[in-house]
Amino acid sequence: MRLHGYYRSSTSYRLRIALELKELAYEYVPVNLLSSEQKSEDYTARNPFGSVPLLEAEGRDRAQSMAQLEWLDEAYPDAPRLLPADIEQRFTARELAYAIATELHAPLNLPVLKYLKDPLGHSQDEVDTWYRHFLARTLEPMERRLAELGTGDFLFDAPGLFEAVLLPQVYNARRFAFDFAAMPHIERIEVACLALPQFQRAHPDVQPDNPERKD
Repeated sequence: MRLHGYYRSSTSYRLRIALELKELAYEYVPVNLLSSEQKSEDYTARNPFGSVPLLEAEGRDRAQSMAQLEWLDEAYPDAPRLLPADIEQRFTARELAYAIATELHAPLNLPVLKYLKDPLGHSQDEVDTWYRHFLARTLEPMERRLAELGTGDFLFDAPGLFEAVLLPQVYNARRFAFDFAAMPHIERIEVACLALPQFQRAHPDVQPDNPERKD
């Protein structure tokens, strides 16, 4: 299994977490988004979306991170599960994970942020304000939902689909100085996840394509 991704891409980070949680061995293949390697002819011949991650698995190239996550659970049911057995718990995990994937990823991904600056001419401060505005629109109701559920260190007994999607978004939010002071449930889950070796191995700081990586 090979995972083509970029160290700071939230979608690539999702897949790294999921593969670690499911204890599946994989080779990491860096794709430099800053130099648009994902738009090359060779790459788009395999992934017409021109996006990361690209997952080579079971004789097929697979795109779109949320579909990849669910496929991993179905293809490897004997590995630790990302989604719980209970149907209501599965709905809750999907409700929260898809809120991030559908409401946040689209307005906050790299092509949108680049477009805001050039050609639209917005300053970095204005782009940062845009970023934090959309974060608040989804993370504030998510915090309320977590409070209603009375979660502990994780959404359920162990980290899974939701945490795999949440942690990369929190990582990016902190890069943009988002204030989590009023979000103790999200912060508690973040701290608990980052204490686990699976999340530590998946973290952007330790990926081979991170130019600031310290061996």
